[in-house]
Amino acid sequence: MVNIVIMRHGEAEPLTKQDSQRQLTARGKREALQMAQWLHNCYSVFSDIWTSPYIRAGQTAEIMLSKQGPECQLHTQTALVPDGLPQLTLDLIDAKLSEQPDARILLVSHMPLVSFLVEMLTQQGQTPVFSTASLCCIDYQPVTGGRLLEKMAPQDLALLSHG
Repeated sequence: MVNIVIMRHGEAEPLTKQDSQRQLTARGKREALQMAQWLHNCYSVFSDIWTSPYIRAGQTAEIMLSKQGPECQLHTQTALVPDGLPQLTLDLIDAKLSEQPDARILLVSHMPLVSFLVEMLTQQGQTPVFSTASLCCIDYQPVTGGRLLEKMAPQDLALLSHG
């Protein structure tokens, strides 16, 4: 069962100002909406969406939230910044799942943190590169670890719809 989804934010405007202030482009918003719809069609509703405090991640998380049920809660997690420590996020996930074992969490963050999180939650040496708005679906349990069940990106959806 997928209970953790790790997602990179949608395409952001070029770095012309402070990195944390960059916003999604029109394409980035479309990518996020495509992924929100795909996640809604393929998986049960999430209990929580955790997002980086950076604007582009927050905008992506808001779009993802729009396709979830009213019980889904949006939380900003300072640990989810691009150079955040994966162990801090893993500790937050473990704490959440130990107090609420049926929690389903969607994390919206940045490269390289998203790659390191997938590796920590699944297996050593598995650090996928994330294109914008792509996500990894993981079946994870504290102590025993997890398995990567699916990786999906907006460009994969384009291939599926034309196949």
